[in-house]
Amino acid sequence: MLQYFARRLLLAVLVVFLVLVIVFVVERAVGDPVTLFAPFDATQVQIDQIKHQMGFDQPLWRQFLTFFGDAIRGDFGHSFRTGQPALSTVLQRLPATLLLGAGGLSFALLIGVPMGTLAAVKRGTLLDRLLRLVALSGQALPSFWLGLVLILVFAVKLRWLPAGGYGRWQNLVLPAITLGAFAAAVTMRLLRSAMLEVLDADYIRTARAKGLSGRAVVRRHAMRNALLPVVTAVGIQLGALLSGTVIVETIFAWPGMGRLTIQSIQSSDYAVVQTAIILTSSWIVLINLLVDVSYVWLDPRVKLGAA
Repeated sequence: MLQYFARRLLLAVLVVFLVLVIVFVVERAVGDPVTLFAPFDATQVQIDQIKHQMGFDQPLWRQFLTFFGDAIRGDFGHSFRTGQPALSTVLQRLPATLLLGAGGLSFALLIGVPMGTLAAVKRGTLLDRLLRLVALSGQALPSFWLGLVLILVFAVKLRWLPAGGYGRWQNLVLPAITLGAFAAAVTMRLLRSAMLEVLDADYIRTARAKGLSGRAVVRRHAMRNALLPVVTAVGIQLGALLSGTVIVETIFAWPGMGRLTIQSIQSSDYAVVQTAIILTSSWIVLINLLVDVSYVWLDPRVKLGAA
């Protein structure tokens, strides 16, 4: 178990390091950051002074070592707009993004797991076809279109829920549905396929032959063995949920990291943009690490294969 976890942790650290390298390269490939600090009518002498102060006159390898050392300490520079540290600027928006991500994931699991299980148990029936149609629609609808439709119906026409904002639980409903619809559809379809395969296994027929009820067979035997591919999908979708908040937060005026990233890109606030990218990438790597470790609990054969 420790060897398996150590390997996965080493790979996670390597991925985060590669993200830092990519951010460093892209930041310098898109243009000269000095132009953002220098006045419009700055002379070449002033530009050279700013380059020296920021360390851009040093070799690239030395610049990267400085950048990497600052990143390890959590120093990603300062926001060009506010003058505040970029890390604290992003972290102020992190709770709102995590709340929205948790809402989207909760919606995905509360809808996708029961629908996938029910579709597998009732396979071939009209209910199974209807549920598969709903799942297909959930995967086909773009999140920005779904969000606008939800606002039009529930906020403008019916006036049941607010069209945007932050602070009350009512503000979370429409963004969470918009964010979690695709993940719910993926979870439902994958769980249905996994359940169908498990329900045809010999040990399931043996459990039924012993007189166990259909609900007990599904809950005690089939569900756990069908969860392994679903855990993978949920882990991937959780990372996708955080990256998908960029669109959803913009539509619903949600004050999270996604909306901050869009505003920072529009104002060329590169320090905030790179901080948001690094934090989001690190979060996705962490989620995938937890998914890998959860394999050992769900299926001990994974530990044997990794030894």
